[in-house]
Amino acid sequence: MSGPLTPLVEGPGWIGIMSQWVAFKIFHLPQFLGPEGPPYWLWRRGSRPPKGLKAIAGIGYKTSSAQARVLCQRWNLPYIALEDGFLRSSSLGVEGDTPMSLVIDPVGIHYLADRPSLLENILQAPEQLSAAELDSADALIALMRRSGIGKYNNARDLPEDDPLGRERPLVLVVDQTAGDFSIPGGGLCEADFVRMLDVALAENPDADVRVRIHPDCVGGHKPSCLLAAALERGVALEAREVSWASLARRAKRVYIGTSQAGLEALIQGVPVTCFGLPFYAGWGLTDDRMAIARRQARPDLRQLVAAAYVRYCRYVDPLTGQLSDALTVADLLARKKACDSQFAGVTTVLGVKRHKQHNIRRFFTSRWGQLRFAEDSPQLLSQVAAEHGRLLVWAAREPEDLQRRAERAGVEVWRIEDGFLRSSGLGANNRPARSLVLDRSGIHYDASRPSDLEQILQHSPFSPAELAEAARLRETAVALGASKFNLRQGPLGQVKSAPGQQRVLVPGQVEDDASVLRSAGEIRSNLHLLRAVRAALPDAWIVYKPHPDVEAGKRRGRVADAELAGLADQVLRGVDIVALYGQVDAVHTLSSTAGFEALLRGVPVVTYGTPFYAGWGLTEDHQPLPRRSRRLTLDQLVAGALLRYARYADVQHALPCDAWHALACLASPRPARLREHGRVAPLLNYTWTMLGHRRPLAPAKD
Repeated sequence: MSGPLTPLVEGPGWIGIMSQWVAFKIFHLPQFLGPEGPPYWLWRRGSRPPKGLKAIAGIGYKTSSAQARVLCQRWNLPYIALEDGFLRSSSLGVEGDTPMSLVIDPVGIHYLADRPSLLENILQAPEQLSAAELDSADALIALMRRSGIGKYNNARDLPEDDPLGRERPLVLVVDQTAGDFSIPGGGLCEADFVRMLDVALAENPDADVRVRIHPDCVGGHKPSCLLAAALERGVALEAREVSWASLARRAKRVYIGTSQAGLEALIQGVPVTCFGLPFYAGWGLTDDRMAIARRQARPDLRQLVAAAYVRYCRYVDPLTGQLSDALTVADLLARKKACDSQFAGVTTVLGVKRHKQHNIRRFFTSRWGQLRFAEDSPQLLSQVAAEHGRLLVWAAREPEDLQRRAERAGVEVWRIEDGFLRSSGLGANNRPARSLVLDRSGIHYDASRPSDLEQILQHSPFSPAELAEAARLRETAVALGASKFNLRQGPLGQVKSAPGQQRVLVPGQVEDDASVLRSAGEIRSNLHLLRAVRAALPDAWIVYKPHPDVEAGKRRGRVADAELAGLADQVLRGVDIVALYGQVDAVHTLSSTAGFEALLRGVPVVTYGTPFYAGWGLTEDHQPLPRRSRRLTLDQLVAGALLRYARYADVQHALPCDAWHALACLASPRPARLREHGRVAPLLNYTWTMLGHRRPLAPAKD
C-alpha cells in the first residue's frame, strides 16, 4: 500500500451486514471495509437504524441483497455493493477459496450497465488516474501476460507443444453460467449466447471455432448457457482444465457476452467482440455489438487496467492479513501458480529425514502434483523414469553414484539446500525454514562444477530495477540485523582488542558439512583455519566464534581450549554473530555464509575455500576460481543470491512468498507463535461485532 485509502462513505460509524455469507465467508471483511468502518451484524431491524450505523453492505444487486437495499431506503442510509475482485483467488470461489480481492462500490456495481458504477465514473475521466496508478497498470499487464494469472487460477497452462491454434486460426466463444446476474445486467438473456455462437460461426468460416465452457460448469457446480447449443451444432468444446490466459493467447478473436474473460483476453493482446455490455465495453477497446451512449471517454488499455484493477478493487495480502495492492496480490498468485506448475506430476524427494519433511512440503507441494519421500534403492530411478517424474535430493545427503545412475536412467536430479535467510533458530533444532534453494545444475557450495547460482552470477544481465531492489533489500537486512539463523540470543559480545590493533573475526563451521568437505584446498577444519589466519596475521586480534550447531553438541567442529591458545585472542561463545560484524576490520572464513553477511555490511572478507560469493572480485581469495571471470558489484551478488536463486515460503500459510516477506518475518522481535496469537484479538473483535455487539472486546493489535 502506498498510503491509506480514502473512505468511499464519509464519517465515523459501522457498516451493517445482513448476509451470513458476507459475514463469515469473506475472511478479511474487516480489512476490506477498514476505510469505511468495521462490520456490524444487523440482528435488530426496527423502524430506526442502530446508533452509529452509517451504511449497509451486501452482495451486489442480487436478490440476496434486496432486503439490505430496502432497509437502506427506509433508514436513508447509503448501500455499499460488495463483489469479488478481478484477481480473486488461487482456486474457484465455489471450492471455498476466500477472496484476496473485493469490490467496494457505493455508486452501483460494475456488471450493471443500466446505471453508473464507481468503476464507470473512474473510466469516464481516465486523465485523472495518477502516474503511480498507470505505472502499476503497466507492471500488472506485464505480469499477467508473463504468468497467465487472472480472476481464477485453479488450472495449469496449456502445454507449449499443444497444437491448438497452430494449424488453423482459433476463435473462442466464451460460455457463462446460466443465471449469472451479469448476463441481464449487461443487457442480454441466455438465448443471446446461442445467437453469439451462430454469429461467430458465420463470421469465421475457416477458423476452428470452439466454446470455452465456464470453469464452474466443468465440474458440474453450475449450469451452462452454451453447452447444449454447442453439442447440437457439433462445435468443439474447450473444457480442458487449462488456464484461460493460455487458451486466449492462441486465439485470433474471442467472443463474449459479459464475462470478465474478455478483459483478460484484452490484457493478453487478443481482439474481443462483446455481445453484451460488460464494464470494459463501450470505451473503444472492443468490437461492440451493443451501444452504450453514456460511455463517452476513450481510455487506453493501461488506463482501463489502472481503473479496474488498481483503483476500483481492494486487496488483502493473505500472508499478512492487511490491506495491500494489486501488484502484491498478483505477484503472490503468480508465485503460487509457477510453483504448482513446476512441480506438477510426480516429485520424489530423497535424503530428507522424517522430522524435516514439513519444510519440503511447504516449498514443493503442488495442487497438480504428488510429492513423496523415498529411500534410495536399486529400483528408485527406474520408477521415477517410468512415471516421467523428477527427483529432488538434499544435496548434503546425495549418494556418490546418484548422478551417474540418474543419467543412465534419463532422470534429472535437482538438489535442495538451506537458503541464505533461513529461519529464526537453528535448522539442527528443527526450526521451520523460510528459505531453501533448488539447483538443477549442481549446488552453490560445490565449486567443482557450475551451479545455477554461478550461472546466474557469471552470465545473467541484471536490470536497473532489480539492482535497485537488491540494494534496498541489502540495506533493510543490515538495518534489521538479519542473518541466516537470526538467533538474537545470549550476550552481545564485546571485542576487546587493544587500540589500533587489527581485529579479525574467524567464524567456526561444521566440519562434516558438505560446504567444508567440498571446498577446494587443504584446509578442512576450524583448527587449520585458525592456524592459517594466525600465520598470515601474527599481530592481529583474532576473535573466534564457534558455530552454534557445534556449540550445541549436534555437529562436529569443536576446537579444544588448549589448541585455541595462541591462535585465538578471544573466543565468543553463544553470541549473535551479527553483533560482531560492526566490531571487526575483516572476516576470514573457509566457506561460511558469515562471509556473505559480512560483505552485506561492507566488511572486508578473506576466503580460504570456495564459497559462492568468492571469485567475483568482492573478496580476497586464497583459492583461484578462473571459471568465475565476471567482476560483480555487491548488489549484483545480492540480486543473484537472494532475489533469483533462493526461494521463500511462509511458515503459517504454506504459500510461496518473496524475500521481503521472509525478511520481515525473520526480523520480527516476537517469535512466530506469539505473532500468530496476536491475531486472535482482531478475530474475536470481528466475531463479537458480527453477533451484534458494537464495542470491540479488546484493542485490535497485530
